[in-house]
Amino acid sequence: MKATTAFVSLALALALVALSGCGEARDQNGQTSQTQASPASPASPAASRAAQNSPRTEENPVVILDTNRGPITVELWPERAPVTVENFLRYVDGGFFDGLIFHRVMAGFMIQGGGFTPNMQQKPGFEPISNEAKADVPNNRGTIAMARTNVIDSATSQFFINLADNDFLNHRAPTQTEYGYAVFGQVTAGMETVDTIATVPTTTRSGHQNVPVDPIIITSAKRAP
Repeated sequence: MKATTAFVSLALALALVALSGCGEARDQNGQTSQTQASPASPASPAASRAAQNSPRTEENPVVILDTNRGPITVELWPERAPVTVENFLRYVDGGFFDGLIFHRVMAGFMIQGGGFTPNMQQKPGFEPISNEAKADVPNNRGTIAMARTNVIDSATSQFFINLADNDFLNHRAPTQTEYGYAVFGQVTAGMETVDTIATVPTTTRSGHQNVPVDPIIITSAKRAP
């Protein structure tokens, strides 16, 4: 099966193809990829807007994604997306993401990972989960969301980090084309790492576009102590 995740619209078609191009679509890991944004710290206005999406509490799980370009710290939002957060932590706690790559990088849009090895072999994930996309939890810059295929409830392990306020990915209606992509947390530290990744040269490899020439490896993904 081919990995393709879905996105809707024409002007957004390329971006959407990126989001759906790598992942589960091919076997249920479809996810999104791409994007770059101008370097900015988590304290930037865009990151601050993302921070307003969900109340921050000391109870919220925090995950550190160590990469060969630097660390990315993500705060998860179980109150907004309980099924999605539980699913993500299942992969984190099992060491699933360790050694995988960000396989899609698209400047100004997003970076996508969580499904492929450095040699572009897709790693099978767990069963798909329900899509918890909500209109009041938008795909703003700095948020993390689940990639999927054109099937609404098809996300498994692949995720993406928004490099911009990608409003076209938000939930607008309970239909296949407007259901949107489920946001389940935000980057609280390391947006400079995300922005650095967004600038790397990319190529087409094993039939996948926007793949970094030099692998961007998630060396480890673990809960913060």
